[in-house]
Amino acid sequence: MKASLVVFVLASSMSVAAQESKPAATTPLPATDVKGAEIKAFIDKLPKDAISDLPIRTVDVGGYRVGVYGVFRPKSVKQDAILHEVTTTEVYYMLEGAATLVTGGTLVDQRREPPTGTNVRGSRIEGGVSRRVVPGDVVIIPGRTPHWWTDMDGDIRYMIVRSDSSNRIPLKP
Repeated sequence: MKASLVVFVLASSMSVAAQESKPAATTPLPATDVKGAEIKAFIDKLPKDAISDLPIRTVDVGGYRVGVYGVFRPKSVKQDAILHEVTTTEVYYMLEGAATLVTGGTLVDQRREPPTGTNVRGSRIEGGVSRRVVPGDVVIIPGRTPHWWTDMDGDIRYMIVRSDSSNRIPLKP
């Protein structure tokens, strides 16, 4: 599993973009490692009867935060479409399983959960772009973009890297 390399490359590229718009820090920030074995062990411990999307590690990288999340989605649980009304970009890296990911388009049967939150869910997406995602694939989903997993072959496991310029995600060393 090369997830730690992906995290390093993605976090590095996001950091370069942020540094271009901000003055250089006087003291370099430390690098953060998230090993492939740690990601696998984390996801292995998640419940197998529910969708789980939990932080493995989130860090401040100098003016914004980057989080590494482990996700388990069982095929047996209904997969809602979702839109996060925030600017946080999500980078999906598929570890195990295969499914179709639909992005963009319009949420059908929209409902806000919770009513005061920033997540809008729907039963499906109409007019989006569909792509088959298999182990090793990476998909970058900008904030405010609807997305929905469908046509799952079985359970899926993936890692998400979230780049959060609004510093909304809590730190988890």
